[in-house]
Amino acid sequence: MATQGDDDERSFFSEVPVRSAARAKAAADEKPHYLGHRDRLRERFASAGPDALPDYELLELLLFRLIPRADTKPVAKALLARFGTLAEVLGAPVGLLQEIKGIGPAVALELKVVAATAQRMARGEIHGREVLASWQQLLDYCRSAMAFEAREQFRILFLDKKNALISDEVQQTGTVDHTPVYPREVVKRALELSATAIILVHNHPSGDPTPSRADIEMTKEIIEAAKRLGISVHDHIIIGRKGYSSMKGLLLI
Repeated sequence: MATQGDDDERSFFSEVPVRSAARAKAAADEKPHYLGHRDRLRERFASAGPDALPDYELLELLLFRLIPRADTKPVAKALLARFGTLAEVLGAPVGLLQEIKGIGPAVALELKVVAATAQRMARGEIHGREVLASWQQLLDYCRSAMAFEAREQFRILFLDKKNALISDEVQQTGTVDHTPVYPREVVKRALELSATAIILVHNHPSGDPTPSRADIEMTKEIIEAAKRLGISVHDHIIIGRKGYSSMKGLLLI
């Protein structure tokens, strides 16, 4: 015969699944807190524009699609804490990006796609235009393309007789503090493209754009070699993370 205790015990255990199911349903109905934040941030971007958002929030917006099921604010802030600026985040190597918690290989690669797209847009601003009249756009492009490279690159901008950009080429890639440059090859390529003028550009991964003695001597060698064939060297620009140097502006050439 069942006792009162037995009835109480059966009643207790029969209620457990019902309560657990109710709690599970409530948890499923509750949206993650970051979803509302994403909607609000998108609305601010749409209504006020990008200038109303600090770098970390712009980076959050970018990460929304790359990391769809997580709070991206800590990831964005960690990226900026590590690399400094939004430009430096996009310019960082894939391997270093993946050192940040929440950034896997796929997300790191997508960030580099965004960086490449930005560089292509910047190059479009100067291609075919009179470069000397679009100097700031030229500097912006060179900085986006080279400022955050881990190794030195030697880039040449080839111009026609109207100083419009014919081609932009990386001729050499070197080490963290040296790039071999051959004046004969520079002039040869200019002749192949029928360029009448060139602008030399290279980066200093150290961040300091101050020209070295070797930079100055190499530039003068190229100027002499090009002059013999009627090719002008308008400038040699050195790009650093925090700025740039113009050898012409510094009266070094």
